[in-house]
Parts: sequence; structure tokens; C-alpha cells
Amino acid sequence: MRRADAETPRRGLYTPQQRARRDASPWTIVQGVLAPVQFLVCLVSIALIARYLATGEGYAAATISIVAKTLTLYTIMVTGAIWEKEVFGVYLFAEPFFWEDVVSFGVIALHTFYLVALFTDLIGTRGQMAVALAAYAAYVVNAVQFVLKLRAARMQEAREAAPAISLIGEGAR
Repeated sequence: MRRADAETPRRGLYTPQQRARRDASPWTIVQGVLAPVQFLVCLVSIALIARYLATGEGYAAATISIVAKTLTLYTIMVTGAIWEKEVFGVYLFAEPFFWEDVVSFGVIALHTFYLVALFTDLIGTRGQMAVALAAYAAYVVNAVQFVLKLRAARMQEAREAAPAISLIGEGAR
């Protein structure tokens, strides 16, 4: 059931109540730590995949890195759903993050397909690497969505703080 945020109408990404919940949630910090960790794991994995595809060497290292990236993705998705529940009252598809969540499911589907392909040898090693790279491309799109959303939230907060700052300056004259 959706949390009734009729408390204050939303004029941006967060209502004041949602922002307060976001700032008080320990899951905000968890997301802030996991996001760059996942990005670094992805970069290392891309390098290992590229090495394997270019030389035919390092399949095990590339595979371990892809599994690590997938587990990191699953972790950030679960903790992100908990965060969304705390802030917006729903585990997924809260209005401000609807499209980010939709794309996240595509990213998860591709990573999960990689695991299926890995454990069933469905498409061979080169096919597995192609799926991993497709999953990473989708992940980059999703990461950009979240970075843009974070930027929008910061801009909203700056706009809302600006009138208060200018009023303080007016009284000092």
C-alpha cells in the first residue's frame, strides 16, 4: 500500500517529510557506499572481460568478477527496495523512481540470464561475456538515471534553501 504523502504536496523529487525520512534512514548511507563499490567492481570486470575476449586468457577471473558484480547488484537492489519503503512507503516503483526501477529490473534480468548461461553452459563462454557486457551497458544507463536523479534532488534542495538564505541576508542589512 502506498504511503499517503498528502502530508505536503511534492514540488520536486521529495516532499519535506520524504527528505527527512531519507536523511534519517541508515539505508541512505548503505546505498551511498554500495553504488560506487558496484561501479568499481563493474570497471574491473569490464577490464577482465576485455582481456579474456582479446587474448582468450583469464576466463576464470572474468567470470568471478561478473558473479561479484551480479551479487553486488542484487545487494544494492534489495537494500534500495528497503530504502524506497522507508522513504516513499513502497518497496519498488515509487513515483519519483518509477523508471529507474523499471530499468533496474532489465539490468537484473540480464545479470540473472548471465548466471543461468554460466551454470547451464547455454551459450558458451563468448556468449556469456556478450551477455555480461550487455548487462553492464544497461547498468550504465541505470546508473546515469540515478546520478541525474541525485543531481535533481540536490538542485531542489538548493532552490528551497535559497529563499531562506536571501531572507537572512535581507535582515542583516
